Amino acid sequence: MKAIVYSQHGLPIQDPRSLYETELPKPEPGPRDLLVKIRAIAVNPVDTKVRKNSATDTPRVLGWDAVGTVEAAGAAVTRFKPGDEVFYAGSIARPGAYAEYGLVDERIAGHKPKSIDDACAAALPLTSLTAWELLFDRLGVAEGGGDGDALLIVGAAGGVGSMLTQLARQLTKLRVIGTASRAQTREWVSGLGAHDVIDHSRGLVDELRAIGVPNVRYVASLTHTDAHYAQIVEALAPQGKLGIIDDPATLDAMQLKRKAISLHWELMFTRSLFETPDMVRQHEILERIAALIDAGTLKTTLGEHFGAVNADNLRRAHELIESGRARGKIVLEGFVS
Repeated sequence: MKAIVYSQHGLPIQDPRSLYETELPKPEPGPRDLLVKIRAIAVNPVDTKVRKNSATDTPRVLGWDAVGTVEAAGAAVTRFKPGDEVFYAGSIARPGAYAEYGLVDERIAGHKPKSIDDACAAALPLTSLTAWELLFDRLGVAEGGGDGDALLIVGAAGGVGSMLTQLARQLTKLRVIGTASRAQTREWVSGLGAHDVIDHSRGLVDELRAIGVPNVRYVASLTHTDAHYAQIVEALAPQGKLGIIDDPATLDAMQLKRKAISLHWELMFTRSLFETPDMVRQHEILERIAALIDAGTLKTTLGEHFGAVNADNLRRAHELIESGRARGKIVLEGFVS
């Protein structure tokens, strides 16, 4: 099968060797696996981080967002059958979705939403799972709860922020405050349902005070946490909660002690990486996301469609993500050389 891979980490994305096309054997499903014929994929920041930082002895397939059709199912599979349309984010411990075929454990796959096309569906799995787990599992907000409290989303225009903004607005009573620094991204975040949009480049505390918010109970810091950390701690109310998904070089937890702020890390891959007892929760979340999409409660966070799945287009996608100027999700569709 055709696949886009990297063999040498750390190369600049402009180097043709950073991502290139090759032929790999078609994978064989294990007992709980689905063999999926992939039709569309999305590109995430984790793709660029792995390409730049993770050495590999053999060509490695990146990409952890996919939509496709089940071609075969393992002997122990009970939730899907051949012919089903699925969407999933997969496991970082297994080959990714920059390929014609992929394997995914049925416990972390969902039935594709019926009301949207492949490209729109491909934008959803990884960010939906991350946002859902961050809001409900890590920060502990209850569905329908949060009345009188506020959630500050730092980096609300990105993939995770785009979905988190919607989930918080549609499924809780929180006041949703997103940050964005450009006119285009501010409009995007507002359109997703944020009650307020502030500019993180001007200082979070001053921007919050300008809209009459002295502090917030919850913060979801999705990018550049180290740059905003002092402001985040100041903005959080005593006994507030801070959720993080990015990779700050260091984080001084002692700054949280005086206010008894709790710190919560979210990694969407934890459940699949360790095969936790509640791993099937990700199947359940994706099924719920699909139902909310089909009901019109949520909408896709597709930002840009980069055309066919090939090495040139994937390098362009990585370059945009590395620039920090991506809005929503970047999707590619159809495997063409």
